[in-house]
Amino acid sequence: MLFFFIENAISLILKTMKLYHHFIDIENKNIFPACVEIKNGKINNITKTDLPCEGYILPGFIDAHIHIESSMLLPSEFARIAVKHGTIGTVSDPHEIANVLGIKGVEFMLDNAAKVPFKFHFGAPSCVPATSFETAGANIDANDIETLLQRNDIYYLSEMMNYPGVLSNDKEVMQKIAISKKLKKPIDGHAPGLRGLDAQKYIDAGISTDHECFTKEEAEEKLKMGMKILIREGSAAKNFEALYPLIEEHYMNMMFCCDDKHPDELEFHHINHHVKRSLDLGIDLFKVLQMACINPIKHYQLNIGQMKIGDDADFIIIDNINNFNILKTAINGNFVFENGLTTIESIEETALNHFNCEKKKVSDFKIEVNQQIEKIKVIEAIEGQLITQTIYAEPLIQDGNIISNIENDILKIAVVNRYSNQKSGDRIYKKILT
Repeated sequence: MLFFFIENAISLILKTMKLYHHFIDIENKNIFPACVEIKNGKINNITKTDLPCEGYILPGFIDAHIHIESSMLLPSEFARIAVKHGTIGTVSDPHEIANVLGIKGVEFMLDNAAKVPFKFHFGAPSCVPATSFETAGANIDANDIETLLQRNDIYYLSEMMNYPGVLSNDKEVMQKIAISKKLKKPIDGHAPGLRGLDAQKYIDAGISTDHECFTKEEAEEKLKMGMKILIREGSAAKNFEALYPLIEEHYMNMMFCCDDKHPDELEFHHINHHVKRSLDLGIDLFKVLQMACINPIKHYQLNIGQMKIGDDADFIIIDNINNFNILKTAINGNFVFENGLTTIESIEETALNHFNCEKKKVSDFKIEVNQQIEKIKVIEAIEGQLITQTIYAEPLIQDGNIISNIENDILKIAVVNRYSNQKSGDRIYKKILT
């Protein structure tokens, strides 16, 4: 009994703990009963044991591409929810806040993220504004990109959405890519439907990933060209069903991501959902976990431990490999989720925003016509995809005003300029009429 108390006292002084669980060794494709010793937030030792073991211990999950802003949460609040699903880190593109607030918005995300024990890894937004056709609140040019990428807490160049600019050798676009290469930071891609020689040119420019593939054929072609492919299953775009057949052969060059995860879904699942779906389909456990836990760390050089001796003690404990229920989540050797509760505290922040418009009235959204209109252009949404198509439809006109045709699911939408007080639709009115 005296020895027991002495051993525990020494452990407290040295900040050590020993965990007895079945260890999932992903890269060596092995599972064995183990004693995992953690000292000062690091993995100090992993040894096989004959002592009773409950549950399984393994590296935590990583979302390989996400916009935290789409969760409608601060990074700190996102972390509080994500850890209960076994997520310990993200590769986060702050494009959305940067599109409104520029570098100031990126710095806001970095500052808030640094206040909680969660491993966010932000990129430098490559396309602000995303297109010349939009009205944005900021512009991030090549000089700004160099300033951001020189920071130690900016890990990569975020998704290069302007693939036409890459293909046409746009000077500003190519300068941003050159800066990333010079600073040896990965370049994320965004090129839905790009195939053939154009895809090869895009990849040859140095762009290493794509999370926008929506067919197996497109993803397989890009994989063979040397690109890493992310299987996205978010709140808006859902590509898991189309791409999961590639996992068995290409798992070493694939990752999981959500891209956009709305709060109502984040409350119930995150990357653990990708993992469970894959395992339910009979895909090899180690291949699935390689994608969910290891590949993002290696590709982006993340400061996340892989459960190797000397690594940060970033891990999860699950009940079993059939149900994969998350029992505990640890970051740097500290449990951030256990007993059904997160230990990450909420952070109060002063809101940043950029609104300069008056309250809108119903009349602001009228589309009045004083001539006979036979057809209007309609954006056709495709279920589970971000890409759209154009169709032509007969307008429903009431009292000289084009209104929504609910019976045929043709609905009027509007973009409100948040930066100046303009009437909605002024710029696009002529575009919908043919």
